[in-house]
Amino acid sequence: MLLPKRQDDLVEDVGDPRAELVRRLLEYEQIKLAAVQLGALPQEGRDFQRPALPVEQGLAPVLPHVDPHDLQRAWLDVLRRAKLTQHHRIGRQELSVREHMSAILRTLQSQRFVEFGELFAGHASVPIVVVHFVALLELAKETLVEITQAEPFAPIYVRLAYSPA
Repeated sequence: MLLPKRQDDLVEDVGDPRAELVRRLLEYEQIKLAAVQLGALPQEGRDFQRPALPVEQGLAPVLPHVDPHDLQRAWLDVLRRAKLTQHHRIGRQELSVREHMSAILRTLQSQRFVEFGELFAGHASVPIVVVHFVALLELAKETLVEITQAEPFAPIYVRLAYSPA
């Protein structure tokens, strides 16, 4: 810079060589200042620790609301499953088809006709109902009773096939 300028240097307009150096020094100063500011920030593990103790969210457990209908359905489901695992004991029961045939005939003698469902009204257990039904079929086979129905889905009636004199 102190030397006189030559003719060919005049054509090239060379800027101040110190300007590049000053620019680079200013950038260095900015980066150094940013590093000091970053270093001043607290860091986890160096300046503080996170607590490692578990914190319980709630002291009292929140129980779900139970509706009485839900409880009833659950109880019925338990009963249904208990019936599935229940052991069935078969006992011997003396049932006579002839006795049931006689009972049906006595019922029909006192009335002109009887609705089919009324013949089974007094019987509680399934084996007795089955024997009573077999007795009714046996009476129809021997043509001692007539079973009639006026139209589909109408009531079924049972009456004696003969008229007592």
